Amino acid sequence: MNNNFPKAYKEVMEILNFVPKQSVDKIPQTMLKTFESSMDKNYNFTVDINKSFEEQNLLDETKAIFANIFRDYWATPYQKERIEIKEKYDRQKIEEEKRSKYNVNNLFVKREEKLLKTTNNFPIEYNQDKFYKKIINFFIKLFHIS
Repeated sequence: MNNNFPKAYKEVMEILNFVPKQSVDKIPQTMLKTFESSMDKNYNFTVDINKSFEEQNLLDETKAIFANIFRDYWATPYQKERIEIKEKYDRQKIEEEKRSKYNVNNLFVKREEKLLKTTNNFPIEYNQDKFYKKIINFFIKLFHIS
């Protein structure tokens, strides 16, 4: 798994250079210092001012960081409420998918069905007596020994 966060921090800091100061001031200084100290200083990223934010070639981590910054510091109360409702809805959908996929009742039914299918395919076991046992049984029968 790639750790793209240092590169994402670099992208965030570069983009924040083009954001109005009053918006940047809403972000806690500790967060900005963390971005600054943790960013990959060797990563070369430049903002194309002719493109919108959506058109920039950004890492997914950068987009996630900005989504959190927007939700926590820049959004209006109405926007925050809408975002939280959407996030709650998305989490519920994911949980429903997990429940249907990993339903405990269905897990055992499927396993039993698999077992039934595989048990019918086993070959019949054939036990052949050893040669010396055949000779011993022959003499037992011959002399009527019980």
